[in-house]
Amino acid sequence: MENIDYDLMQRAKKMGFGDPQIADIVGSTEEAVRARRKSLGVIPFVKRIDTLAAEYPAHTNYLYTTYNAQSHDVEFNEHGTMVLGSGVYRIGSSVEFDWCAVTCARKLRNMGKKTIMINYNPETVSTDFDEADRLYFEELGWERVMDIYELEGAAGAIVSVGGQLPQNIALRLKESGVNVLGTDPEMIDTAEDRHKFSAVLDEIGVDQPGWTEATSLEDAKKFAEKVGCVALFERSFCSVCLLRPLYFSGIPFSFGHRMCFLALQ
Repeated sequence: MENIDYDLMQRAKKMGFGDPQIADIVGSTEEAVRARRKSLGVIPFVKRIDTLAAEYPAHTNYLYTTYNAQSHDVEFNEHGTMVLGSGVYRIGSSVEFDWCAVTCARKLRNMGKKTIMINYNPETVSTDFDEADRLYFEELGWERVMDIYELEGAAGAIVSVGGQLPQNIALRLKESGVNVLGTDPEMIDTAEDRHKFSAVLDEIGVDQPGWTEATSLEDAKKFAEKVGCVALFERSFCSVCLLRPLYFSGIPFSFGHRMCFLALQ
């Protein structure tokens, strides 16, 4: 890591290498690369998206970050509250999270707070020009969110209204010193981690259907044979499959062929 000087780091970032990619190349961690990059003074610039094809100066709040620049297009004097949007639409993560993010941003503005929205899906209402004071068309990853949070000197970040993508990095953001507003990321992690959530239900005496964590088709088949009814596929936040029996009115629901799966995601 010490062999990476300013010129090399700057060149890598201008070529589009993310901190995790650099970490893989040098055999280090993303956190170590970030610390080294910041110590060298290599940080992204914030630019406006030119919506006027350079015919006139653009004064929109459509923003993005880049290392291929020499100055910022904005001043960081608003210290707004950051809202993490929903990102791409997919099954299980769709317009309902966009509605949550928009409603949250509107409420903050009604309270007299400046708002910063991060979302890269132009098909969402949250990316409309008048829904936030500053809108960043950026990925919802730890590196980019941290860059924007630190540049803006944000008052806090709301991660619980954008769906899965913000929640995936919620705990990491808190551990990195971000002032996470709303639901505590540790509670989000407890609800997202099926093992932790199951342990909580056992502790308070709440019944739950049998379930398993499967990382292969064979594991899934064994569980389906064991429970003897339809197995419901779910994708967990840690990118493995979770299966549980499907019940109707408390009675196991089965077909003639016991190896039937409902692939939802």
